[in-house]
Amino acid sequence: MPPPTRFISLRTATLAVRCLSRPVVPLPVAAFQRKALHTSPSRSVVRGGPNNEAVPDQPPPTDFSTMDVLANTPAPATSVDACAPDGFSLGDGSVEIGGGSGALLVGGEAFVWRPWDEQGKRLFNARGQWEVPDPEGAFGVLGAVWPRPDLLILGLGPENRPLSPATRKHIASLGIRVEVLDTRNAANQFNLLATERGVDEVAAALIPIGWKEGVGAARD
Repeated sequence: MPPPTRFISLRTATLAVRCLSRPVVPLPVAAFQRKALHTSPSRSVVRGGPNNEAVPDQPPPTDFSTMDVLANTPAPATSVDACAPDGFSLGDGSVEIGGGSGALLVGGEAFVWRPWDEQGKRLFNARGQWEVPDPEGAFGVLGAVWPRPDLLILGLGPENRPLSPATRKHIASLGIRVEVLDTRNAANQFNLLATERGVDEVAAALIPIGWKEGVGAARD
């Protein structure tokens, strides 16, 4: 069925022709002018408020220091203040570990840590992996404390090395996760996590940054 056809009467068509025959009066040019679009933020200042004070149209910059939830949290007494070639300064200099010794930080206490063989002073195995000759003796404190820390941050000296499977296996047998870094980064990581989570949750074992294989750590 064809669509319905629309019929227009002669009178209606005549009126339409008359309307179209009227002259079109052009509108002022200003009616077609549009406001320019600016993509950059406005710098104007609006006056307002009860005292007619200046109100900027842009929000103030964010002060991220006010968002630091740890800003007012005191650092642990065993936080690492400085790493020396032959030792460490802890707790704003209140505790000094020197003489080429490492530091074992567990449960808010600091222990002198010398996990290497005093004769050879070596911590690398034949494959170049970091390995202590006596894991049970080196990490004996971790096995004695309870509750044990959840994470051990291991600082291997001036550079990072892969951890030997035997050393990693022993730490895992204690139910402790391990994170391996060079000593400077390990100290920073310990300071951050021990402040955030507490010294009962996070421990650190750090070799001096002046460590040299076969020589040990000594001040230059």
